[in-house]
Amino acid sequence: MRLRGCDVTVHEWGDVDAPLLVYLHGWGDCGPTFQFVVDDLAGRWHVVAPDLRGFGDSRVDATSYWFPDYLADLDRVLDQYSPTRPVCLAGHSMGGNVAGLYAGAMPRRVAAFVNLEGFGLPDSRPDDAPSRLREWLEAARTLDGFATYPDFAHLAARLERRHPRLGAARAAYVAGCWGIEANGEVRLRADPLHKLPNPVLYRRAEAEACWRAIEAPTLLLAGQDSEIRRAILAKGGGLAEAVPVPGATVAEIAGAGHMLHFDQPAAVARELDRFLQRAL
Repeated sequence: MRLRGCDVTVHEWGDVDAPLLVYLHGWGDCGPTFQFVVDDLAGRWHVVAPDLRGFGDSRVDATSYWFPDYLADLDRVLDQYSPTRPVCLAGHSMGGNVAGLYAGAMPRRVAAFVNLEGFGLPDSRPDDAPSRLREWLEAARTLDGFATYPDFAHLAARLERRHPRLGAARAAYVAGCWGIEANGEVRLRADPLHKLPNPVLYRRAEAEACWRAIEAPTLLLAGQDSEIRRAILAKGGGLAEAVPVPGATVAEIAGAGHMLHFDQPAAVARELDRFLQRAL
């Protein structure tokens, strides 16, 4: 579909009359890799997973990516699929951050929210601005692309080494989702502009203000082996304190790192289904 100057590809599973669940993928990922979780949702949901702009098969003629555009794209997707009723929303990593900001900015559009490891970034300091802008300007001169691979088998092997819990079959599936063959090699379906450092500093206090404005029942879902979880716990307190959504429930997935939908999709599906069924 054409949204806000972007050709957005949306992946769907399930009966259109079933309750709607909208899923947002993380940085470098794409919508169809949610397949592993969908396989264990037992068809109880109509799952909609857009490829975010500049990832997967969503295309836009851009010179940069402005984070609020992801929120505006999500808003238009919801207009298409559920113009009057609030929806169940889930997001992983970057998608979880997009969904969390949106749920706080537009609380009446979200009936329930599951945040899979989208727990924000470390705060920036104003003094970081000169070096960040310099880094962005210098990187924009060369703009190194993403790595390429001789064939899909090499990309799948790379994925399996990085995510050993995937297994060979799932790694091959992800390789087919992430890669595209061109000029005798396989490259990733992601705009190289995504590799540029963000010239806009991350201000965590603003993200936390949005999280505090969320009205929907919220589940914070973390992988027990996740570096993000470990970094949060090392600072003292827990996930509920680090991601201050009122009344949020916290759950952890054993045997899973940051890519918990790759590592333990069945466990993710159980937590999603259990929480959303109660929330509705």
